[in-house]
Amino acid sequence: MNGYDLAAGRYGAVVHEASRNGVLAVVFDMDGTLFDSTACVTAAYRDALVAAGGPSYTATEIVAAYPLGPPARILGHLLGRPASLDEEGAYLALLGEYQDHILLYDGVKDLLSGLVAAAVPLAVFTGASTAAAMQLLAATRLLNFFSVVVGGDAVPRPKPEPDGVLRACDLLGVSPRRAAYVGDSPLDLEAARRSGSLAVGAAWGHLFDPEARCDFVAVTPEALLSSVCA
Repeated sequence: MNGYDLAAGRYGAVVHEASRNGVLAVVFDMDGTLFDSTACVTAAYRDALVAAGGPSYTATEIVAAYPLGPPARILGHLLGRPASLDEEGAYLALLGEYQDHILLYDGVKDLLSGLVAAAVPLAVFTGASTAAAMQLLAATRLLNFFSVVVGGDAVPRPKPEPDGVLRACDLLGVSPRRAAYVGDSPLDLEAARRSGSLAVGAAWGHLFDPEARCDFVAVTPEALLSSVCA
């Protein structure tokens, strides 16, 4: 299976149902793919943890806990005890206070607008909770582009398991084999591959690893739009 040839600047022959017959739907990771919310999210976690009686963690320490999944798991892990509903609510409130720190990637709105104009159904699957995802997507004015938003709290297993991608495809009414999952991290791309979806690496994202296994790499949002709508 060949992916995007960075040296040659072209795509190789990807043997995948979505690439042969056309992508019918696109599911996106959120942070690192649509925008960089690291500063916002880590600040909200830091303040919520201190308010709950926990230690003051660094941003790097908080980011290291991201693979655990939604806020309840991350808060519980860093507090060393289960987080209460009030503590989860405090974290969500703090996201709102720091939302101005979110960096929207160049070209993302044009990408989403182009896909919607081409009648391609769109979804988000993220490790964040559904409530946090809806809040961050609303803050960046991206929420209305998506008919489905699946958070890490809506599925039993986090990435790299395929549960969230499969759930998003099911809600869109599209077979995973006819969908693409776009993400920047190796965990995103592994979840895509395990689901049977086309694994698209978002090379503009802050966790993108050129060595990660994927079906192809979209160097920019514009390149992804061209590939899907060609």
